[in-house]
Amino acid sequence: MPAFSTFVLLALPLVALAVPHSEVNRHSSIHRRESLAARTTYTLKDHYTGNDFLDWNFYSADDPTHGNVNYLSKSEATAKGLAYVQNDGTTVLAVDSKSVLKPGINRDSVRISSPKSYSQGLFIADIYAMPHGPTVWPAYWTVGPNWPNDGEVDILEGVGDSTTNQITLHTSAGCSLATSAVSDFTGTHTSTTDCASGDGSNNGCGVTVSSDNVYGHNFNIIAGGVYAHIVADSGIKVWHFPRTAIPADITAQKPNPDNWGKPAAFFASSSCDISQHFQNHVLTFDTTLCGDWAGAAFPGGPSACAAAVEDPSNYAHSKWMLNYVAVYES
Repeated sequence: MPAFSTFVLLALPLVALAVPHSEVNRHSSIHRRESLAARTTYTLKDHYTGNDFLDWNFYSADDPTHGNVNYLSKSEATAKGLAYVQNDGTTVLAVDSKSVLKPGINRDSVRISSPKSYSQGLFIADIYAMPHGPTVWPAYWTVGPNWPNDGEVDILEGVGDSTTNQITLHTSAGCSLATSAVSDFTGTHTSTTDCASGDGSNNGCGVTVSSDNVYGHNFNIIAGGVYAHIVADSGIKVWHFPRTAIPADITAQKPNPDNWGKPAAFFASSSCDISQHFQNHVLTFDTTLCGDWAGAAFPGGPSACAAAVEDPSNYAHSKWMLNYVAVYES
């Protein structure tokens, strides 16, 4: 996995003015070579777009977060029009927004995971629109096969009509968010810094991002944008770029994170052994309803949330619209 690299600006001391011009040029050349050597170069490994997403693995078991949702198989989801590719190549993953349900019946939805797993790399997701609305709990995240020992990274997640994004790590014991690194990212760390998660406590360690257009309706009205994250031995970083501010190097498929400025979130390796806690992750998009988080956050609590699931009008905006996901390695 690539180590994060930074350009080190080396200023020549004033006494250098007294040395021969050729000597100054020689030292300048050395400094330029050192800077170039420090930069990590990324090579495109996998690029998912259009029908590629329909070849991802469709999860159709019970929702582990106890949502009022039926995750459909590929054949069911495509037959019901909940997973399809538009004429412009955008892939849509939707919640059923047509059926009026009887009390106690779960609503159809989609959860997909990448066919390949990744332990480290640079991951760029271009998302045109994301789900939002009453009872809705969407997430773009990665997870290993043995949870929580192999870790989980929640890149884009929230509930209802929130305007903030919560970036969270879930791990086994021994990983925490380094509060000494808060000046290295633009988000705000939550009250919990211990990333350890399990059946008894599943909060993880999180960073809340409250800037404009990071989530939900506000994200969608500007045609979405890009979420990029790096998993490396030195730590995990997450960036958000609104549609009008996507770096040119991303568009050109020559990403250079050194030029992206501070990330929205940074989980430093100083307080978490990344290679130990994050292994063999699949990339995942899903939309659950109510459940452990959205149900508790819903006005009136879980029972009121479950009742709201019956009304299809709550799901007019509950769809992912994906342009692509690109995976780079160094």
